[in-house]
Amino acid sequence: MRRAVCPGSFDPVTNGHIDIVSRASGLFDEVVVAVGINQSKNRLFSAEERVAMLTEACADYANVRVDTFTGLLTDFCNEQGIHAIVKGLRAVSDFDYELQMAQMNSSLTDVETVFVPTSPEYSFLASSLVKEVAMFGGDVSSLVPAFVNKQLIERLAERSRD
Repeated sequence: MRRAVCPGSFDPVTNGHIDIVSRASGLFDEVVVAVGINQSKNRLFSAEERVAMLTEACADYANVRVDTFTGLLTDFCNEQGIHAIVKGLRAVSDFDYELQMAQMNSSLTDVETVFVPTSPEYSFLASSLVKEVAMFGGDVSSLVPAFVNKQLIERLAERSRD
């Protein structure tokens, strides 16, 4: 069985993330969308919320499941019997960073990184930009699934009241 992981923070999940997961699901028998948990990072959504959002966003893909990991992604890959990491690339700047990570990961364990160029309509899309635009009242409804947009608006409203 050909298994791959699509790792990320997914804070929040965007249509660009779903595009990469969708395309990976056509290339591999099983795709694990792995939410990285890093307690030192200040996230808008908890790990549990991100997992729930991803589970809903990936519900149409029978060969996709969502999980979490802490520590090294390569350790997670070893534990899960995964030999491929799928990374979306938006720009040349992504490639510079991701190539270095891919080489480090392959030096740590038997894993290959598969680079998937993002669809042009998502080439500018990043979770951090989505959060920033939404924080200032911009409309991000075309950039994230509808249920994520709703949760994003609610969370930002909660934070503005605090």
